[in-house]
Amino acid sequence: MSVQERRERDRAHRHQLIVATARELAEASGWDAVTTRRLAERIEYSQPVLYSHFGGKREIVGAVALEGFAELGTALRGAVADVPAGPAAVAAVARAYVDFAERNPALYDAMFLLDTGLLFADAASPAPLRDAFQALLDPLADVLGEDADPGLFAEVFWSALHGLVALTRSGRLPREAADRRLDILVPRFTTG
Repeated sequence: MSVQERRERDRAHRHQLIVATARELAEASGWDAVTTRRLAERIEYSQPVLYSHFGGKREIVGAVALEGFAELGTALRGAVADVPAGPAAVAAVARAYVDFAERNPALYDAMFLLDTGLLFADAASPAPLRDAFQALLDPLADVLGEDADPGLFAEVFWSALHGLVALTRSGRLPREAADRRLDILVPRFTTG
């Protein structure tokens, strides 16, 4: 291995260490606890090393969010892998989305609530965002009517799921009725 290859490998390792540590700290103590000073202490590198990888916290949160979108896409695709197309797949993807949000609250916040500088709904959107959206859209495509706009349909479905997640997490909707809410929501999106 050349010196240059070793440097690139070490740089990639530090980059991933920063992202993993930020995510771990956020899940344990919330995003307010994630500061460049605290990250530098945790990874045992100086703050200038952090800034050589990221311009600041916003970029770190964005890198965490990108990981999250890749994981969400995988979770959504996995949820429908062995499910027949149609309403059952829509129900499976809805439950997978809600489960993902519940299991990863700080990650979900990075993806959907915090300023990341990531561009959504644009040709220049990073691939993990487009892929996760496509994983949500694909099961819905099988239940759409002829004249439906698949992208808008998926956006409304996503918005409904996000609203249920946000209202449940904030305590405004009782958690014990979360499954029943999905049972009400999904049929509305499977009648095309």
